[in-house]
Amino acid sequence: MDNRPLILVTNDDGITAPGIRNLISVMNEIGDVVVVAPDGPQSGMGHAVTIDETLYCSKIKIDDGPQKEYKSSGTPADCVKLAVSQILDRRPDLCVSGVNHGSNSSINVIYSGTMSAAVEAGVEGIPAIGFSLLDYSWNANFEPLKEHIKLIALNVLENGLPDGVVLNVNFPKSEEFNGIKICRQARANWVEEFEKRTNPRGRDYYWLTGKFVNMDKGEDTDEWALAHNYISIVPVQFDLTAHHFIQKLNSWNL
Repeated sequence: MDNRPLILVTNDDGITAPGIRNLISVMNEIGDVVVVAPDGPQSGMGHAVTIDETLYCSKIKIDDGPQKEYKSSGTPADCVKLAVSQILDRRPDLCVSGVNHGSNSSINVIYSGTMSAAVEAGVEGIPAIGFSLLDYSWNANFEPLKEHIKLIALNVLENGLPDGVVLNVNFPKSEEFNGIKICRQARANWVEEFEKRTNPRGRDYYWLTGKFVNMDKGEDTDEWALAHNYISIVPVQFDLTAHHFIQKLNSWNL
């Protein structure tokens, strides 16, 4: 009897991105893999879902791996929904998303399609991990990550995750790491600017620019870990309730 776990793999950079191809190769060592991923880049989509457009999903063969693969016209969250409701014949034991080309630490977690796919899996009651590498290059080196990805995935399979919690894992750009740090999300944000331009037809348009500002000086954050060449793991909950404020809010004259 085959007791290999069923693993759902997805991402937001598209099904042909090197990050997901490397992630698939690691997951093939652990379990039976089904890939459902966007047919093109979906970075920055957050938890968007397709509600007013036709959604397509079709089987595809990219390499000689044993995995089953499907490409979708939808968002990363759509891919998880499609996998659970239409493609898989049972609930997966694990969902992994990534490896994203670029960091999803700190505030980036709320914009990230990579993490939104993991969160959607968590909503479905599936243990889930989002993996990201602080290297935006299409030709980034994912080889140093593989043993750590496997270790983290095996630990989740063995120990499980609490209801409502998924893991946000970020790797610094490095050939070797100083270790793994369990972290909290740094308090940081993007200071955005919109550059106003004019197209050849005379119509004004705007191009988003900006810089990342870390206001958090703590040494227990994901940003600190990455800056000091550690792999950061942040447990993320998708219950956005500010529980600490409920009692105070009840004291208002409402």
